[in-house]
Amino acid sequence: MTKPTVVAMGTANDPWILKTPPGTSEHKMYRDETSNPPTLVCIVGVTKLSYQLHCIEDLHAMLKQHNDWMLLGNADEQKPNAEGTVEALGRQRVIFGSKESL
Repeated sequence: MTKPTVVAMGTANDPWILKTPPGTSEHKMYRDETSNPPTLVCIVGVTKLSYQLHCIEDLHAMLKQHNDWMLLGNADEQKPNAEGTVEALGRQRVIFGSKESL
């Protein structure tokens, strides 16, 4: 598997354009280091999700603890998530931030 080339800077003016695993839809992500606390912003359609920027380092640490492999998880916000997934640990550690409509 070849690594994709990242050409965007990951800023609000030059966000990363990412595709879902089946490649059927896109979302934009960028770092906002000027916000307090610094955030990782994800825009999906008209929804803007904000995560505390330290979530990247937290995820790296979690993956190292689990020998570089964990299920992601994909439960709706109002439903319980599967134990032992990135999603479950993220919710437990409150790395999820806020959600708003654009």
